[in-house]
Amino acid sequence: MTAQRCAWANPANPLYLHYHDHEWGVPCHDDVILFEMLNLEGAQAGLSWETVLNKRESYRLAFDGWDARKIANYDAEKVEVLMSNAGIIRNRLKINATIGNAQAYLRLCEECGSLDSYLWAYVQGQPIVNAGERIISTSLSDQISKDLKKRGFKFVGTTIIYAYMQAIGMVNDHSADCAWRHGVKR
Repeated sequence: MTAQRCAWANPANPLYLHYHDHEWGVPCHDDVILFEMLNLEGAQAGLSWETVLNKRESYRLAFDGWDARKIANYDAEKVEVLMSNAGIIRNRLKINATIGNAQAYLRLCEECGSLDSYLWAYVQGQPIVNAGERIISTSLSDQISKDLKKRGFKFVGTTIIYAYMQAIGMVNDHSADCAWRHGVKR
């Protein structure tokens, strides 16, 4: 018997199923993954998440394993190398945003200790569990988006931030009939 999943989990794509089953909605406290996911969610703007997910490994290689210190120092030559990399989304604005986000991330870490402590303070360290309805933004995602923009982050609008909150487990929006809603299948 196959367990019921959220309707968006594409059964034809093993990467998508793995993402749904092992990452989406699972509380994440690893700063490298938090930084990676913030940038991947931004890269997804105007595209499908499946497109980004299929390119995730290429992103990891292209962006030095999401080492923010290295990314923060990328120069125009590195941007051109990235623009020629078919394994990632070759959008100059998004690539430059990732470099700027690395710089903003390093400043945030100096001030707050880590992206993890910054983000999870918004929810007192506990995920928000919703009723499984389709939500695209909330007053909390508005608040985080506004603050991240003020700190210099790009591609962090409220809808992107809400999707990010779902991705890193700050919000559990698994559908009511999804076997993963209560962590049963993890």
